[in-house]
Amino acid sequence: MASKSGNGSRTDLPPYFNIDPKEAAKKLSESIDTARFARAAAFASRGRDDLARRGYAPDGKKRLRKFSIWEICKYLIPVAPAHLRRVLKANPDLPQGDGDSGSKWFTLEDILVLREHFAEEGAQNRQYKPWRPEGLPAKVVAVANFKGGVGKTTTAAHLAMSAALDGYKVLVIDLDSQGSMTSVMGGQVADEWQTAFPMLAHDYAKALQEENRIREAGGQPTYPLDETLKEALEVSPRNLIQKTHWPNIDLIGAQLNLYWAEFQVPVWRMQLRSWPLWDALSNALEDGGILDDYDLVFLDTPPALGYLTINALAAADILLVPLGASFLEFDSTGRFFDMIYSTFASIEDGENRMRRADGLPEIGFEWDAVRAIVTRFDAAQQTDLANVVQAYFGDFMTTYRQEVTAMVGQAGEQVSGIYETDYRDFNRDTYIRGRETFDRTWAEVKEVILGTWWRDMKLNEAEQNSQSEEG
Repeated sequence: MASKSGNGSRTDLPPYFNIDPKEAAKKLSESIDTARFARAAAFASRGRDDLARRGYAPDGKKRLRKFSIWEICKYLIPVAPAHLRRVLKANPDLPQGDGDSGSKWFTLEDILVLREHFAEEGAQNRQYKPWRPEGLPAKVVAVANFKGGVGKTTTAAHLAMSAALDGYKVLVIDLDSQGSMTSVMGGQVADEWQTAFPMLAHDYAKALQEENRIREAGGQPTYPLDETLKEALEVSPRNLIQKTHWPNIDLIGAQLNLYWAEFQVPVWRMQLRSWPLWDALSNALEDGGILDDYDLVFLDTPPALGYLTINALAAADILLVPLGASFLEFDSTGRFFDMIYSTFASIEDGENRMRRADGLPEIGFEWDAVRAIVTRFDAAQQTDLANVVQAYFGDFMTTYRQEVTAMVGQAGEQVSGIYETDYRDFNRDTYIRGRETFDRTWAEVKEVILGTWWRDMKLNEAEQNSQSEEG
């Protein structure tokens, strides 16, 4: 028999039974006006800054930890520890690290110097520096999905760090106004003029100037350039880049005002229908020479298919789509792919109608590769569903699934990447397993990057040979 309390009501009922409306009303505050959100935002801002400072040095700056000889030889430079010590002893001009001879620690700047030394003096059959074909631009990798919480920023940040540890020079562009990537990279962004916003504004202003030249030649009134556009014309993408605590990762950061781009871009497009808004970021990267300054550019996108994400997708050579092994995330990702199709097919149709009318060649969007990455994977509970996702997405999928580990969770609490975490804070086996989660993801992504570079190199060589034969 079910038990009853003294007033005759059952005590084993679920908690949503027998709620007293009068008592519930006593717990409410006064009605919420808009000003209350401002106070909540101010509290959250202070709290966010406080939490973001975890893992920062006492002076309020992020610094990258040092790396032991064990780490260098296991993960970064393919030499034996004893051989590395002999090389250091024989070359006192090389970075010698800190600590005694049995336990030396090196900065990443030191390690990059050591890479260069071994690339010149080391064994011919070993790769001390990552491969990158000469004369070809950086590869642009967008990490996107319009579902939040799938690990976009975590994936993008760790891939950038993996690439940097591998020896590549990396630029990270945060296109999400929440600025999570900016926090991870220790960036400071005062307003939208230190974000990607002026890159879009600059492109529109240039298009407006070109339109005005045409209108002026035809005797038509010109469009005015407001102060925002005039200021944007003076901004170079290089002015927006800031250094990070990683010597070979730079950042174009984000903050809340970047979201204004989602409102401003369609206004500009309405004023100048001929402006190809989806090319704004691509043009900024190419015209600004950024693709020649870096090896890899990672774009962290907002959790929505808005104008910033569309620009990221159009600029990308490679698209990575993180998703969890759940029905809802599988379903959402399928809809994301459908929206990419409908959005870019619509752009192609509209543009090509005009191009055919003007006798111009048609355009088409292409990506070197697309890969969906299963994140936050729990093999004990999600293997069957992950196999289903793998079967349906086929060659869009990476084979490795990023497993949930305690180390990843702890790094997230410190607003850091696992590569920034000192392995001495863990059991060494725990560190190795936790790091493997992103090492193996980087291995698959790197394989895609190298394959696309190789293909580009061969196409470039074929074009040059064809031109020389015609000459």
